[in-house]
Amino acid sequence: MARCRGAASLPDDDDLLREILVRLPPQPSSLVRASAVCKRWRGLATDPKFLQCFRARHGKPPLLGVFRTLGELVFNPILGPPDRISPDRFSLGSCRSRHHNGVLGCRHGRVLVKCFATKEVVVCEPISGEQRRVAVPSPFKCGFFNGAVVCAAGDQGHVHGGCHSSPFKVVLVSMSREDNRPLACVYSSETGIWGNIISTAAECCLSDTGSPGTLVGNSLYWLPMRDGILEFGLDGESLSVIEGPPVTDDFSDGSRQIIQAEDGNIGLVIFSYPSIQIWQRKVNCHGVANWLVQKTVDMHNILGLPPQILLRARGMETILGYAEDTDDIFIYVDSNVYMVQLKSMQSKRLHETRYVFDYHPFVSFYTPGIANSGGCDGAVMLHHK
Repeated sequence: MARCRGAASLPDDDDLLREILVRLPPQPSSLVRASAVCKRWRGLATDPKFLQCFRARHGKPPLLGVFRTLGELVFNPILGPPDRISPDRFSLGSCRSRHHNGVLGCRHGRVLVKCFATKEVVVCEPISGEQRRVAVPSPFKCGFFNGAVVCAAGDQGHVHGGCHSSPFKVVLVSMSREDNRPLACVYSSETGIWGNIISTAAECCLSDTGSPGTLVGNSLYWLPMRDGILEFGLDGESLSVIEGPPVTDDFSDGSRQIIQAEDGNIGLVIFSYPSIQIWQRKVNCHGVANWLVQKTVDMHNILGLPPQILLRARGMETILGYAEDTDDIFIYVDSNVYMVQLKSMQSKRLHETRYVFDYHPFVSFYTPGIANSGGCDGAVMLHHK
């Protein structure tokens, strides 16, 4: 009698275990706890191929916390136990010092720091513990500048949030001291050099304390001091100034934030007590762009904001930051910081503070067996080209 061949097609124990582990939530404690079960589980949970599948299945990494400047550059965790990460675990090492002017932005698992004392930008990778120092181009050494870091991985199926070994680009923007024309320059980690200076004829008055750049599609956007929005296209490395909503000039920098609208185009949040208003930019079939109000939400309808705070909030509202991957904004009202999810309009109180600083959300997969314990001082590469 012939033996049954059905059993031969069954997956082995490791395959079954992988199928179970890959379905765990992307929060930091999931794989850490799984890897603690036994040596076999740890081997699977830290296997590079498994981690690639794990990230691909989840797509978007979790929001781990924010970097902000409070005397020095510090990491503030957002998640609760057991996923809460110690601030010391994501220390920026020597970049914490007050000699470093501040954080320009966080994206794709990296933190971009500017240092006026040494005329450098520093790309830190808190997960892997590496950093790369790059001297800024000459036109950016004599004044203020803003900037952003983006992953430059071009491989198919790449999932951002596990980009620690992938190439990256740094985009700096400033303005000409002679005629206020915007300037931009791009650094590539693959070539180790800066590209040509890029400029546009349109005038734009950038702010040294302006909000961090926002990535929408394949373009970066910055809010200047007055009307207009600075756009840098990553594909063709083009720089332009586009018109903002008709109300852009009526609000302070702290009450506006560029976001990604629901249709994937650029949007703008305006926070003015007692409401949050969301605009989105639409381009019609003739190529003409218009700004439309997507929605206006009364603050009393935002879940999690206590009424007693709302009554005292007038004149004290500020947008501190925006998480591109999770569509959350961080707002400051009446000495408290709240995280507001723009789709659900639900909020979470983070903490009380008297100090108002930019919040730079740090989004990344955090897996065991990868990171160094020494923060960004683990490995340093200097690039002065």
